[in-house]
Amino acid sequence: MRFSNKFKKVPYLLQALLNVCLFFLAIALSALLISETWYIVQFVYKSLFNKVDSYYEMLGELLIFFMYFEFIALIIKYFKSDFHFPLRYFIYIGITAVIRLIIIDHDQAISTFWWAMAILAMICGFFIANRRNSVVEH
Repeated sequence: MRFSNKFKKVPYLLQALLNVCLFFLAIALSALLISETWYIVQFVYKSLFNKVDSYYEMLGELLIFFMYFEFIALIIKYFKSDFHFPLRYFIYIGITAVIRLIIIDHDQAISTFWWAMAILAMICGFFIANRRNSVVEH
């Protein structure tokens, strides 16, 4: 009996460790978000005065910016929703990541097609998850 009482505290300790790690991850992501914002501002400033070869780099960096933003929002939502990660946020991040991949690497049509199918699958999963949540609420 005493042995099992000691292990009852383990989930709380692991939850506390997870919360501390997520807090530091949010700080690091915030710093990277600020760095990415600065890079985008510099890119726009340079593009005003110089001819830029390709805007794909800018678009890729902008999507990285949104990924940092989404991860920070996910961590905030985790703490606001009593330590729970909503599935839809992971789907948003996945869609953004695949779109970035398509924009950056779109040389092979068949790869782009399969990545587009992955986006379609994530959107279908999103609608299934939302429909399940709306049925449970009613």
